[in-house]
Amino acid sequence: MIWTLPEGDSDFPNRWRVIKARFTAALPGEGRARASHLARRERGLWQRRYWEHHVRSAEELAVLTRYCWLNPVKHGFVGDPFDWRWSSIHRDGVRGMDLSSDGEGAALDATWGAA
Repeated sequence: MIWTLPEGDSDFPNRWRVIKARFTAALPGEGRARASHLARRERGLWQRRYWEHHVRSAEELAVLTRYCWLNPVKHGFVGDPFDWRWSSIHRDGVRGMDLSSDGEGAALDATWGAA
C-alpha cells in the first residue's frame, strides 16, 4: 500500500491499525482460526508486522507503484495488471502503458493492458 498522510500527521501505525480493524470487522466471522490467533483476538488475515518506508523521490514512488501494479501478475493471480480489479492502476494507469521495466533494470518483456 502506498499512501500520503496529511500534512503534520505522522501517526502511520494508528491509521493502519484502524484500517485493518474496520476491514476485518466487515468480513463474515466464519472459518477456522488457529489457537494463536484466538489468543491474540486475530483472524489470521493480516501479517503481524509491516514495513514502513518513507518515499523520498518521484522516481522511487514510480518504482514502488509499478511494483504494486505488477505484483498480482508476478504471483500468477492475473495475466495483466488491469485484470486485478482492486488495483490503483485503474485510477492512475493508462491502458497500453509500458511497464516493461521493474524499476531495477530487469525487463519484463511486455506492454501491459494493450487493447
